[in-house]
Amino acid sequence: MATDGPGGAPGDLLADARKIASLAWPVLIGQLAIIAFGVIDTAMVGRFSATDLAALGLGSSVYISVYIGLTGILTALQPITAQLYGARRYAEIGEEVRQSLWLASVLTLVGFAILFFPGPLLQIAHAPDALRERTEAYLRILSFGLPASLAFRVYSSVTNAVGKPRLVMILQIGALLLKFPLNTWFIFGGLGVPALGGPGCALASIIINWLLAIVGMALLTRVEVFSPFAIFSRFCWPVWQRQAAQLRLGIPMGLSYLIEVTSYTFMALFIARFGTTTLAGHQIAGNLGAVLYMTPLSIGIATSTLVAQALGAHRPHAARTLSRHGILMAVGIAAIYGTIVLVLRPWIIEGYTPNPQVAAAAMPLVLIVVCYHLFDALQITTAFVLRAYKVAVVPTVIYAVALWGVGLGGGYALGFDVGGLTPDWLTGARGFWVANAASLAIAGVGLALYWRTISRRPIRDLARES
Repeated sequence: MATDGPGGAPGDLLADARKIASLAWPVLIGQLAIIAFGVIDTAMVGRFSATDLAALGLGSSVYISVYIGLTGILTALQPITAQLYGARRYAEIGEEVRQSLWLASVLTLVGFAILFFPGPLLQIAHAPDALRERTEAYLRILSFGLPASLAFRVYSSVTNAVGKPRLVMILQIGALLLKFPLNTWFIFGGLGVPALGGPGCALASIIINWLLAIVGMALLTRVEVFSPFAIFSRFCWPVWQRQAAQLRLGIPMGLSYLIEVTSYTFMALFIARFGTTTLAGHQIAGNLGAVLYMTPLSIGIATSTLVAQALGAHRPHAARTLSRHGILMAVGIAAIYGTIVLVLRPWIIEGYTPNPQVAAAAMPLVLIVVCYHLFDALQITTAFVLRAYKVAVVPTVIYAVALWGVGLGGGYALGFDVGGLTPDWLTGARGFWVANAASLAIAGVGLALYWRTISRRPIRDLARES
């Protein structure tokens, strides 16, 4: 059995940074390609109409909540597969993938019902009839692409777990190349298709999602690295023991994703009460934050893969050191990004919208994004590291207290001046963003402290065995 000590190569920060970067850069490019979907949608729909842009922001918030919550459950496959891969138990990986596909089928039914009948969620926003109608059309179209999105999540989880993120990146870049022409066609019309506005970009997205799912499943049967897993070598029915194991890890993971995203989603729903212009400004700040988020997310995914593989190979010291170096790497890069955004803020906003009122609404929010992103990098990287240890329940509790309690609850109190004591500069959308930034700081510190405890356990277990 391979073991490692507390010193040596795993402690070399530069060596670990190179390992992490080699896996993180394809993930980053692929994630930026996908987040570029949102950037393209925002920029193109913003030039169609302000109402459609607001509907896009509102609809995207609802869709992302559903999508992230469901795919968060399926993401449990990644640490499970990575640990099995590190232990070289390849046949078990194939069985876990088959079970995950069954789980995706069930989750599709839940997600479809929410997206096709979004009325209860949209009531929270008190949106005008025109905005509500456009948002419902957008979500109902996206509901038909959800099965493909979940299937592709299974593919990407397996691929990232075995250290082959380029196989995901290539497909995501190809999807991006299709996005702009399809968006142009469906949003603005042409060749017999009427101008659909915001719902048009949803139609473009579901076509691309189905193509990604079909190609991803085909690659699982064709690419050599997946051959030892024999994923589609036989048919199997759901096995309760394996389903339960995935759900024990996946449900708290999905809840943590859901808490993280809904803290932003409900911000959008509440901010919608301040009017279309404020909501559009919020959409720009949120979209920028999402673009910045892709780098620590990619570092978190890469670090999680290496940590899980090290744990599967019974190398807990290497796992702990890789964890620490991945977190430091993400936070350091986030500080650099924040400085760049601070300097280029007016030009960044100008690239999103020509509307001076929307730009004015976005300006203070983008300033808050600078601090927001630093804490976001800390919490997401640490959360992924903890998932590599198959730990998810306590992080979910930390998320709930910080993001829902401090972030959403505090944002509501500030934004709507519930106590009558909030200064003017903290009311409205700014109050929500300030509270959300504070909540991410609390979550990041809490997760980091918890990781210090968790990462020592495998080391103690190894010492007892030896």
